[in-house]
Amino acid sequence: MQKNKFWKLYLVIPAVTMVLAFGACSSANPGKRLNEKPLPADTGDKADTTVTTNSADSINKADPAATNNPADSTDKADKADSANPAAPTNTPDPTAQADISSREITSEEAELVSSAVDFDHELDSYSPKKYHYNFYFTYKTVHPWWDAVALGMEEAQRQFLDKGITVTYEYMAPEGASAEDQTKRLLQAEQKDYDVIGVDVADESVISPVIDRMVDAGSKVMTFSSSDAAEGCKRIAYVGNTHNYEDGVDLTEALCEKLEYKGKVAILVGSKGAPCHEDRARGAVDTIAKYGDMEIAAKEYDMDSVDLAYGLTLNILKDNPDLDGIICCNMSNPVGAARAIKETGSKAVIVGMDHDQEALRYLDEGVIYCLGVQDCYSIGFDTLQVAVKIADGNMPGDLFPDKTDEITTVIYQKDAALMLELLYGDI
Repeated sequence: MQKNKFWKLYLVIPAVTMVLAFGACSSANPGKRLNEKPLPADTGDKADTTVTTNSADSINKADPAATNNPADSTDKADKADSANPAAPTNTPDPTAQADISSREITSEEAELVSSAVDFDHELDSYSPKKYHYNFYFTYKTVHPWWDAVALGMEEAQRQFLDKGITVTYEYMAPEGASAEDQTKRLLQAEQKDYDVIGVDVADESVISPVIDRMVDAGSKVMTFSSSDAAEGCKRIAYVGNTHNYEDGVDLTEALCEKLEYKGKVAILVGSKGAPCHEDRARGAVDTIAKYGDMEIAAKEYDMDSVDLAYGLTLNILKDNPDLDGIICCNMSNPVGAARAIKETGSKAVIVGMDHDQEALRYLDEGVIYCLGVQDCYSIGFDTLQVAVKIADGNMPGDLFPDKTDEITTVIYQKDAALMLELLYGDI
């Protein structure tokens, strides 16, 4: 197994500074790893994690001899790195870490963590019909979560190159989730000559009709990552989490058990209208409703912002000093909530999503009780494989399903140190 894949996502500030100062545009080598070279300058349209292109207006025409670098996720990870500043609250308690790292790790614990994110992927036996493919992918917002997805895309791209197939793609998102912005990006992409357009849906009620119109006009559109389109949408296929509601249920059940099925909780949803966030919150609400001695004191939208989640948590705690728990439905809000909990000294129990490095450190300390970790790497790898098949005119069936499901693994304090080592190394 390849280890320590995600640590580079957090070492990007110097590179981004140089990029913004000098402004470059280049075709990078797919053999180079993520963030080993800086991204080009910001052209007004945030080119987060551009793998083969460096702005929304330019397509990297990489030739097989000098192909592109998938997922140079420098400025995106840096812009969204409000979840990982070098602040005192980001430093785990040394005593808590010692307690975790010094005890004996069981084989079951090691297997749970190592299977949560699968770095061992190989392309299947499908033979592409062309020697060059050009894709466009857009997603909800600039954030390290999608940098991790980009790492999987990068590996698939590298393996295609080894087979003599060049895959170029743009990987773009705004700095704040917006269905309006996503609609604009999709309509602009429709006017260009992309083999496939992929979208992580920001708001299914807004974006699904746009996808339908694009497909009717002849575009090949897939959905990927964390949010599919609405039921009945004409998108060709989806690769990503198909069980967001169940993830919300699982996290909330863990919280309820911890609280002995009584207490007052709050829900931080994420982005309004985002299917994955709304589904997890719905799972949380339905679960709380099962237990008569539990109540929901607040339900707020943090718009996938660490800072906003922090502020909302402070306000919730001010209004509810006896708060017993917080259910966090995305990768940003567990970090914001944990910062607020530490600052106020609240005993509220936090459950949340994903693998943010700061969140994992809070899990290691015991500030966060559990996290549902999604396999972003596999999502990215599988997305690129399916996109190639769609570009060749294939439809869901024997070659790929209508929905390619990816796993979520719930981890606890005892698993945190191992997960930090697996994803980020000894940093």
